[in-house]
Amino acid sequence: MTAERDLTELAASIAVRAGELARTRRTEGVQIAATKSVVADIVTHADREVELLIRGLLADARPNDGFLGEESGAEKGTSGVTWVVDPIDGTVNYAYGIPAYAVSIAAVEGEPDPQTWAGLGAAVFNPAVGELFTATRGGGAWLGEERLRVNDEPSPAGLLVATGFGYDPAVHAAQFAMLARVMPIARDIRRIGAASLDLAYVAAGRLDAYFERGLWPWDHAAGALLVSEAGGRVGGFAGAAASRELTVAAAPAVFDQLLERIAAGEPFP
Repeated sequence: MTAERDLTELAASIAVRAGELARTRRTEGVQIAATKSVVADIVTHADREVELLIRGLLADARPNDGFLGEESGAEKGTSGVTWVVDPIDGTVNYAYGIPAYAVSIAAVEGEPDPQTWAGLGAAVFNPAVGELFTATRGGGAWLGEERLRVNDEPSPAGLLVATGFGYDPAVHAAQFAMLARVMPIARDIRRIGAASLDLAYVAAGRLDAYFERGLWPWDHAAGALLVSEAGGRVGGFAGAAASRELTVAAAPAVFDQLLERIAAGEPFP
C-alpha cells in the first residue's frame, strides 16, 4: 500500500496547489475561454491554466506516467499508472462565484478507460472552503484526518439524493423522467453542480446517494475511489462500471433499489 499512499499524497499536494491557483484566478475575475459541446458548457482560462500546472507538476514528479485531462486530452505512459484530472470541476459554479467547485485528481492502474482501470489514489479539493478529500486503495477515504464512511442507515423519511443535468436541452426530458422515478424513495434532491463533490459527499455521509448520466472519466475517477473506500458502491447499468451511460454511488444497502428505479424507464437518448 506504500506505493498507493505515495500516489495519494502526490495527488493531494498538487490538488491543493492547483486549487489555490484556481481560487486566486477567481478573485481576479473569470474570463470565458470557449464553449464545449453546447453554449452552456463553458471553459474558462483558469481551467486551462490549472490543468497545465497539474500536468507539469505530475510530469516532473512521475515522468513515465500517463495523463488524461479534461482540457488537454490523453497521453500514454510506460509505468502502468495514468493520472485522470479535472482541473476545475464545476466550472459554471466557478464562473458564477458559487463556492462548489473542485480540483479532482486520480491515479489509476491500467488504460485510461473507467471500464477497465483500477483506482490507486485520489484527491478532491474544494479551495473555496478548504476541504481536502483523499482516498487510497485499501487505505480508506478521508477528509483531512477524519476517516469517512457512507451513510449505512438513511432516514426513514427517504434518501437525500444528488443528481446533475446535461447541458444539451435535448436530454432534459429523459433526465427529468428519471428523477421522477427516483423521487418516491427520496426525501429531497440536491443539485450541487460538481460531480467530484457529489461523490465526496456520498463518501462523507452528507448525501445518501448520487446518480447522473453523461459524466466523463475525469468527472468521477477520484470521487469513485472516495466512495468505494468509504464502504459504498459505484457502478452503472447491469453491473457495469461507472460510465457516460450512468454513474450511481450509494451505500450498499440502497444501491440496488436506486439503480432499479433509474433503469426502469425508456432508453436514454
